[in-house]
Amino acid sequence: MVKATDSPISDRIARILADRIISGEIQPGVRLRQDHIATEFGTSHVPVREAFRALQKQGLAENEPWRGFRVTEFDVAELREVAEMRASLESLALRHAAPNLTREILAKAEEVTRHGDRAGNVRDWEAANRKFHNLILAPCQMPRLLRTIDDLQAASARFLFAAWRSDWETRTDHDHRAILDALRKGQTEFACATLARHVGWIGKRKPASKNVDLRETYEISG
Repeated sequence: MVKATDSPISDRIARILADRIISGEIQPGVRLRQDHIATEFGTSHVPVREAFRALQKQGLAENEPWRGFRVTEFDVAELREVAEMRASLESLALRHAAPNLTREILAKAEEVTRHGDRAGNVRDWEAANRKFHNLILAPCQMPRLLRTIDDLQAASARFLFAAWRSDWETRTDHDHRAILDALRKGQTEFACATLARHVGWIGKRKPASKNVDLRETYEISG
């Protein structure tokens, strides 16, 4: 039985490992060594196993019988699934969040978007992009839905880092501004439709092969 005191440790390990996987520091297919990670964090195997299970729930790791956990591979089919799920669930969350969005929240979301536009690397842009989505969705007050969206955003970030890690260019996010403009005008359905297209259009692509250039795939999405 996992002790209550182990939970914060396992959460911390899971967050750090997730960041390494998402950024590409730990590559797809790499085996997660329980002994090494326990030694690194100065803890027992129990919280490490809990962290691995958390990564598995996020789709970042998988458990192979008799071999342990390894970082999951990804392909365009998975990208489509994640994008279509985000399109449906984020628009649902925004529809419920809209009545609770204040001018202060929208102003902060616009400030975060400007920060993303000035980002000098993909890590800073992704952090700003995710913060924008979280700001406008959190007021939906549906924690289970938000946890699912957070896991999908983590999966999306893996593709984004793979696409732009060595080929970053600054970009202006016109969709974010269109969403904010619609929300300020009370045009909730238009804002939801724009958000759904913004995160879901990749799933409608029909690449010639599963090895399509991810930089092209992620050209305007977030």
